[in-house]
Amino acid sequence: MTHSRKILVFAGSNSPHSINKRLAVHAATVLQETAGAPLDIEVLDLNDYEMPIYSPAREAAGIPQQALDFFAKIGGADGLILSLAEHNGSYTAAFKNIFDWCSRIEMALFQQKPMLLMATSPGPSGAQHVHGAAKGGFPFFGANIVSTFQFGPFSEHFDDQTERLSSPALIDELQAAVAALNGALGEAAQAA
Repeated sequence: MTHSRKILVFAGSNSPHSINKRLAVHAATVLQETAGAPLDIEVLDLNDYEMPIYSPAREAAGIPQQALDFFAKIGGADGLILSLAEHNGSYTAAFKNIFDWCSRIEMALFQQKPMLLMATSPGPSGAQHVHGAAKGGFPFFGANIVSTFQFGPFSEHFDDQTERLSSPALIDELQAAVAALNGALGEAAQAA
């Protein structure tokens, strides 16, 4: 019997209309269509993990259950699909707070899970600043980034009706990024 691979999907945004969440879900759909193996896809909402703003004094009083739960979700996954929103050239406050709390549980909070790291934005930069910061910084926190994907402006390349990319070049690029994640999942499954 083939083990169903658990894929955790989320955006670095707490917006109820997050374009990054839509992109992450689309990438998960492409993975499901092409994986060739059973997948169990779970989409997280950062609003379910809202906590007091991290501080050492608050940490001394105890790590919130929401941080423990988020960390456990990563630990229970075989792979991660994460798309980062950019606020003022950096992570959103909602994502950064979860990141900070989880890093206090264990610095390697991404737990070496194969990751497809993405970002998009309403403007032409495609959230390149936060995407670049994450590519450079996440490996210090246990991220196994096996592929990346980043573009903008979102509305010019994403079809609201189908909830899929509409630009052929970007479709090919995303498929290659998803294929790299799928390959890493297969390698991890064989190693296990």
